[in-house]
Amino acid sequence: MFNKKKKQLDANERPSLVTLTRPSSVIAEQFRTIRTNIQFSMVDKNLKTLVITSAGPGAGKSTISANLAVTFAMQGKKVLIVDADMRKPTVHKTFSLPNRDGLTTLLTERDVEVKDIAHRLDTEGLSIITSGVIPPNPSELLASNRMDQLITEFEDLFDLIIFDMPPVIAVTDAQVMASKADGTIFVVNKDGADKEMVTKSKELLEKVKANVIGVVFNRVELKGDNYYYYYGAGE
Repeated sequence: MFNKKKKQLDANERPSLVTLTRPSSVIAEQFRTIRTNIQFSMVDKNLKTLVITSAGPGAGKSTISANLAVTFAMQGKKVLIVDADMRKPTVHKTFSLPNRDGLTTLLTERDVEVKDIAHRLDTEGLSIITSGVIPPNPSELLASNRMDQLITEFEDLFDLIIFDMPPVIAVTDAQVMASKADGTIFVVNKDGADKEMVTKSKELLEKVKANVIGVVFNRVELKGDNYYYYYGAGE
């Protein structure tokens, strides 16, 4: 389907991809639980597009996005992760991919097709579109008719599309895409976002009628009944 060469990920390339490097770990199991919760939240709807955002920077949303994408792909779905954080892109670093061409290329060059830009992982059935060159007007590009056309093209090619977005308070990008997506996941970093920030984020997403299907409370240490879980990987 794609012209891009398949990417074979080495387990040591990116330790934050725990669902790929340590699929039997407790953390990987937590991501499978999140996957199940997402599926249960959309029983009567066909969830095709999912936005991942947070209140502020450093919440771990990019790591959440990448691992959720891997988890859904391991279930046999055709999954595309799109780095729509065109201000501070990180997906290409997570998957050790080049970032010369990406979403901005698709948005600005009409003769370029999805198959020319998407990278496909060899073993996981997961495809990735990096951000590409950082543009001066990310919000305008995401709000464009061309972006709507691209979403339709993505939906024709994939079972699930995950958009990794900037924090919702900092810029309007996440609001723009949340208004277009079937569902939104909000990532809250323990000790990284206070009540006021979370409340403000909720208000901003409600303004655009975003369908917030859940919250991931990240970097939390749980103790009790001999159960220990700590998620400490950064974006």
